[in-house]
Amino acid sequence: MSEIQSGNTSIDQGVEVFKNLPFENLEFARVDHHRTIRQGFPEVVFGQGKTPEQIQKITKAILDTSGKVVVTRAEPEAYEAVIKSVPSAKYDPMARVITAMSEPNQNLVSGLTVVCAGTSDLPVAMEAAITAETMGCEVNKIFDVGVAGIHRLFDKLEDIQKSKAIVAVAGMEGALPSVIGGLVNCPIIAVPTSIGYGASFGGIAALLAMLNSCAPGITVVNIDNGFGAGYSAANIVLATTPR
Repeated sequence: MSEIQSGNTSIDQGVEVFKNLPFENLEFARVDHHRTIRQGFPEVVFGQGKTPEQIQKITKAILDTSGKVVVTRAEPEAYEAVIKSVPSAKYDPMARVITAMSEPNQNLVSGLTVVCAGTSDLPVAMEAAITAETMGCEVNKIFDVGVAGIHRLFDKLEDIQKSKAIVAVAGMEGALPSVIGGLVNCPIIAVPTSIGYGASFGGIAALLAMLNSCAPGITVVNIDNGFGAGYSAANIVLATTPR
């Protein structure tokens, strides 16, 4: 940075240097600190399978460098470890997501809606919503509007149609994204969940239904991948909104 300020290095040369910044070696993890430059948001920590102490150290390393951090699939024990070094960290037990920011987001961008079919889908829907909010989006949450009582969805149709991107979360037969796809003109990120009876095959039935939707403009992420859906939808909204 000092080389750029002094004029010895051009801004373009500096950007090239930053693109190749080294990772931080924590022995058990190699934290990718230049992901913020490359993708606009820091590395997100997948908490499942990691020890609370590992999550604590990775979380602090990312926050100290990038100012924001998201940990998905985190258990309460991990949060208890994180707040010892990051007192400002927050935890949503339903979504199992830890978040922390050095400074609060200013001027949140509107236009992103997260819709879920049933209350059982809420953990995945909240994972998507919290991810998008941390990235800088104001999220409109519309829950329990599945096709078994479709009048509940139509009651919120005006709000849904104002969206710039929609995350549609559903288990069982996974019909909700297709229904919404026939009513809106914006991109939809469909999320199949593992909720359902035996023949739902842990979300495979919903996944296949969404992949085979005849409604245009639907992209499908993996089963229970609320994070991936929220991240993609936020990128769409942020990229298409002048700031």
